[in-house]
Amino acid sequence: MRSLGLIAAISLGGMAHAADRPVMPPITDAMLNDWLELGEEIETRADGDLNGDGDTDTVYVVASPDARTLRVMLSYRSEVDIGHEPGGELKLEPLPIGPAALTIAKGVLTIRDLNGGTTALSATYRYRAVRTAERPRMRLIGLDATVYSRTFAHDGNEMSWDVATGDTITTQLKVATTGDRGYDKLHTRKFRQPVSTIYMEDTPGAEEELVRLTKAK
Repeated sequence: MRSLGLIAAISLGGMAHAADRPVMPPITDAMLNDWLELGEEIETRADGDLNGDGDTDTVYVVASPDARTLRVMLSYRSEVDIGHEPGGELKLEPLPIGPAALTIAKGVLTIRDLNGGTTALSATYRYRAVRTAERPRMRLIGLDATVYSRTFAHDGNEMSWDVATGDTITTQLKVATTGDRGYDKLHTRKFRQPVSTIYMEDTPGAEEELVRLTKAK
């Protein structure tokens, strides 16, 4: 992937620049498609500045019949070239109800993903780019999850975990017995977990964390 920098440098070599800082070309759809394996396709993508350098970074989801992977490409500049390098990967659930929603705002990547069928899992992940000794990486700063019935056939649970502070909220969703169809929120608990550094590749499963935290005393 880092060879993109060489491609970018070559493409900019013949251009005259009014400023010392050359323009970083964004990753094109054609480049993304060139990286795909047989049977894969781009489900969705988002572009924005994640590492605060003013250049465009790219986040995209690669989907195949039995797997989905989110990939982050972060811009870089060296003395000899410019380009993009991998910043992290996240395995997503394989049965989406529509494409994942990706947004980049104020340096935060937010991923909203809905999976399942009548019983659905809604998961929201939030990440920031950080510089480590080895390379830039995406650090998990928030994880929300809800398991519920789309037809209100059974109760559900939801959680919100601020990974940066450890602050956590869990709530039971009880099918409403009066009024419009929906859920009543019961037994809300607020507590704090130990703060730890979790990189994108090590992100825990949203449903597994929801089960763990709703059972925690």
